[in-house]
Amino acid sequence: QVALVESGGGLAQAGGSLRLSCAASGRTFSSLALGWFRQAPGKEREFVAAISRGGGITYYGDSVKGRFTISRDNAKNTVNLQMNSLKPEDTAVYYCAARDGTVASSYERAYDYWGQGTKVTVSS
Repeated sequence: QVALVESGGGLAQAGGSLRLSCAASGRTFSSLALGWFRQAPGKEREFVAAISRGGGITYYGDSVKGRFTISRDNAKNTVNLQMNSLKPEDTAVYYCAARDGTVASSYERAYDYWGQGTKVTVSS
């Protein structure tokens, strides 16, 4: 079992930045591929970013490419999401997810473990 705890959400202005972190426990962190998803009010949960087990391969959703960066620190058992140039449409609850294996995935069903989410609100 893997426990994931997100932090770093809050209120930001359009054009600003936030950095989300997700701390993992319960499994060897370096054995996990990781991802971030988000769910806006009244919408389906959508893929944001993913990173492979070794950190060498990353994927991004089209709406965040060039603005968000996913990274991982295997020594600290954390995965981070640096969000720049925020837009009001980035407002959502952001979830950290983990899956056993090497390959990162943009598919929600590929992930075995989920955090509780952290809320991000971007004002215009």
